[in-house]
Amino acid sequence: MTAFASAMTHRLPIASAEQTPPAPETQSAVDGAITSRRSIRRFLPTPVPRTTLEAILQVAARAPSGTNTQPWQVHVLTGAALARLSARILAAYDDPAQAAQHTEEYAYYPREWRSPYIDRRRKVGWDLYGLLGIAKGDKPAMHAQHGRNFRFFDAPVGLIFTIDRVMEQGSWLDYGMFLQNIMVAARGRGLDTCPQAAFTQFHRLIEDELKLDASTQQVVCGMSLGWADPAAIENTLVTERAPVAEFTRFHDA
Repeated sequence: MTAFASAMTHRLPIASAEQTPPAPETQSAVDGAITSRRSIRRFLPTPVPRTTLEAILQVAARAPSGTNTQPWQVHVLTGAALARLSARILAAYDDPAQAAQHTEEYAYYPREWRSPYIDRRRKVGWDLYGLLGIAKGDKPAMHAQHGRNFRFFDAPVGLIFTIDRVMEQGSWLDYGMFLQNIMVAARGRGLDTCPQAAFTQFHRLIEDELKLDASTQQVVCGMSLGWADPAAIENTLVTERAPVAEFTRFHDA
């Protein structure tokens, strides 16, 4: 078991004024799992054992949720099921007439972009395309790269997340913490992930393929999970983060 995994699975006692802080190695392991998380865009085909997936989801389910509602529903795809969903979405994505018939159910991004958000969006896009040798204006190459989302970036595991339509905005906040838990728990086991809102455009195909009741279940997002390909240039991308002073105000008087 890695140091990450040991720290993630060890149950710490409830803190009290008399107790000492966690050991430095515990803090280091948890911080390391969080800070080493990146969106991986090319995976090795190496299978992930079902027992590992179940352990990750069990840990992730400790995410907080308002009045313990636990609003998450997870659909795990591997093998033929993953390949079948990928093929259906890619067929629609690569056909302009079909793609035009598929739209997102909710706005993930702002309808009006402004700084600093548009600047960050542009930078990460061009940083990735620069690594891949995709020039500005090369729409076929951009289309192909975006389409890799629907192959789950070659990962052996694809996750589709849904939520009951009766749940409101607070439950979506809870859902984000659950998703983060999955990604951190995966890192604790040496695995990598890529959360993907791209799947929301094709929610109707997902609903049909997974036999979801679209009247009650809504697709939240997808996620690729597996072992990162260390030879892939796109996996060297490390996105920038603003310093604490830029997004924080301390109120102490």
